[in-house]
Amino acid sequence: MAPDRDPRERTPAGATATPRPRTRLDQPLPRRRRLLPEWDPEAFGRFSERIARFLGTGRFLVWMTAVVAVWVVWNVAAPRDLRFDQYPFIFLTLILSLQASYAAPLILLAQNRQDDRDRVNLEQDRKQNERSIADTEYLTREIAALRVGLGEVATRDWIRSELQDLVKELEERHGDGRVVFPAEHARGRDVDDR
Repeated sequence: MAPDRDPRERTPAGATATPRPRTRLDQPLPRRRRLLPEWDPEAFGRFSERIARFLGTGRFLVWMTAVVAVWVVWNVAAPRDLRFDQYPFIFLTLILSLQASYAAPLILLAQNRQDDRDRVNLEQDRKQNERSIADTEYLTREIAALRVGLGEVATRDWIRSELQDLVKELEERHGDGRVVFPAEHARGRDVDDR
């Protein structure tokens, strides 16, 4: 071991690589340089949806028809030295093909994003329906339990009718005119019965 090194800085036996410096977790990493520019996929998706919506409007069809008509009229009726696309209109065909080659993927991207939104909305609706069904089943069980419980409760009218039936039965048994229920004491109700 060399005398100029601190003994606490020993490397384990057999270690040949230098240890990596520890990165601090409480600090953000430094930005790395990228060769390609960074872009936000969500912003690009919103932009492509706007373009796809515009491509599907009548305004776009009117503007495109007007541009093609002006193009054709210009290249047919203008003086020969001012024409930039002769009769088979090769350049116009190229421009329209380029427009179509960009329009199709943009429309597909917009449709995919709409499908994703629809899928999320459908899942949320399904979960909401499940919660509503569970709540309805719970309330149905509670109402059924209350009905069963109320069926066992003696109401005032039921008790009154039962007592009246008992009185009639007692009067029928003792039909000789005897008083079934003796009058209360002269001073009022029995205080001891309270």
